[in-house]
Amino acid sequence: MAAEVPQHRAIGWQRAENSLIAAGIVMAMIVWGQPWWLLLAAFLAFDLSALGYLANQRVGALFYNVVHNHTAPAALVTAWAGLQLGGVDTVWPLLLAACWAFHVAVDRALGYGLKLGPFTHTHLGVIGRAPRDGAERA
Repeated sequence: MAAEVPQHRAIGWQRAENSLIAAGIVMAMIVWGQPWWLLLAAFLAFDLSALGYLANQRVGALFYNVVHNHTAPAALVTAWAGLQLGGVDTVWPLLLAACWAFHVAVDRALGYGLKLGPFTHTHLGVIGRAPRDGAERA
């Protein structure tokens, strides 16, 4: 039976992996001749999904998690490839996918994971500073 990897080690791998994904996207944009600064300009747009927390934790976590994973960027790349195969020469799905995947990768590299209810509780652990009075974070 294989030895179990400690959670902190697995989280370290995920953070390193996503750092490389983010760096790769920046390099691909430069090599492709696209405006790399677009990655930064669009960066905060994807955090609008956190507005779901204004409704409640469940809605907030759902909205945040739907946007903060690599599924939609992968679907956009697939759609772009399909358009290319169909003779439609367009670049916007690929640019949107790059911006979106860059955002997700940077978030994960910084330790922001998928939400488990409260905003500070993620699949990569609890984020933010510990409360001074020793109370548990919500």
